[in-house]
Amino acid sequence: MKIIIATDGSSFSLAAAREACGLFGHMEDAEFSVVCVYEDIPIAATEPFALPPEYYEEMIDAARNQAQHFAEQTADELRSGCPEAKIAIEVMSGKPATAVVEFAERIGADNIVVGSHGRGFWGRLLGSVSNSVVNHAPCSVLVVRSEPVGEQ
Repeated sequence: MKIIIATDGSSFSLAAAREACGLFGHMEDAEFSVVCVYEDIPIAATEPFALPPEYYEEMIDAARNQAQHFAEQTADELRSGCPEAKIAIEVMSGKPATAVVEFAERIGADNIVVGSHGRGFWGRLLGSVSNSVVNHAPCSVLVVRSEPVGEQ
C-alpha cells in the first residue's frame, strides 16, 4: 500500500504523519512517501531594476532547503511512531496541490494524508491545498484536523 504524506512543516502536517502511522504503520506492505512542495519564484528579468540571477538562485535554494528540512522533520515523526516503516522523501517545486496529485498519479498511490489548518470559509475561498487535493486526487484522501501545537 502506497501512502503519501504531504507536508508543509506545520504542526498540522506532523499530526497527519502521526495519524498515518497509527492507521497504516502496522501494515507490512505500507510504503510511505513524504512529499514537500515549494513554489517556484517568478523572475522579473524584463525590468530595468531586476535583481541579479544569483539572488533568485539563492531564493530557490533556500526554498528547496526549507522544503527538504520540513520533509525530513515529517519523516522523523513517522520513524518515531513506525520504526520499521519504509519511508521515502520527495521534494519538488510547483503548486503544492497540483504536485501532490500528479505525484500520486505517477506512483499509483492508495492514500494521501494531509493536515488541515482549519481556516474555515475564508481559507477555502482563498485556496486550500487540502481541499484541492481532496477534489482532484486519484485515490482516497485523509484530511487530519488537529489543534495547532505552538502555532498561532
